[in-house]
Amino acid sequence: MLDFSKNYFELFDLPLGFAVDAKRLAERYRTLQAVTHPDRYVVAADHEKRVSLQASTQVNEAYRTLKDPLARARYLLSLHTGDPGTDSETSKDGAFLMEQMELRETLAEAQSSPNPHAAVARVLTHLAEQSAALDKELAGLFADPTPANLTSAREIVRKLQFLDKCRRDAEDLEGLIDGRY
Repeated sequence: MLDFSKNYFELFDLPLGFAVDAKRLAERYRTLQAVTHPDRYVVAADHEKRVSLQASTQVNEAYRTLKDPLARARYLLSLHTGDPGTDSETSKDGAFLMEQMELRETLAEAQSSPNPHAAVARVLTHLAEQSAALDKELAGLFADPTPANLTSAREIVRKLQFLDKCRRDAEDLEGLIDGRY
C-alpha cells in the first residue's frame, strides 16, 4: 500500500528541495488519498484497516508539511541535520528583531488608528513580501545543502517563525476589527 520508510518528498514523488510544484503536490495528494483512504477498506480485515488509517494519516501529514513553507523548511532541516530546530529558538539578527518589534507596535496601534484595516493590511503586505524573499533565499540554500548553507537556512527558519506568528496575530486583529471574534 504505502512504503512508510519513504520521506515526504519520496512519498509524493517530488525532488528533495525547498521549491515545490504546488500543482504536482496537490495532484499526487489526491492520488495517494484515493489509494489510502480508510473508506476503501471498510470491509477489509482489521489489520488492513489499521494500515490504511496509518497510511492516510501519513499522507495527510506529509501534504500539510510540504504545502506549508515553514513546515517544509523545518522538515528539510530535519532530513539534512537530524534537527528541525524548535519554535523557541530566536533569530540572532538584531536588525530583523527590531523590525519585528516595530511591526508589533504598528499592530498594537492599529486598532486606535483612523483606518485600522489599512494599518493591518500594510503589515500583512510587508510580512508577505518578507516571507517571499526568505522563501526564495531558502530555495537556494537547500539546493546546495552544505553545512554553512544549512546554518544559514536555520537562521531563516527562525525569521520565518517570527513572521508567521506576526501574520497570525495580524489576521486575528483583522478578525477582531471586523467583529468576527
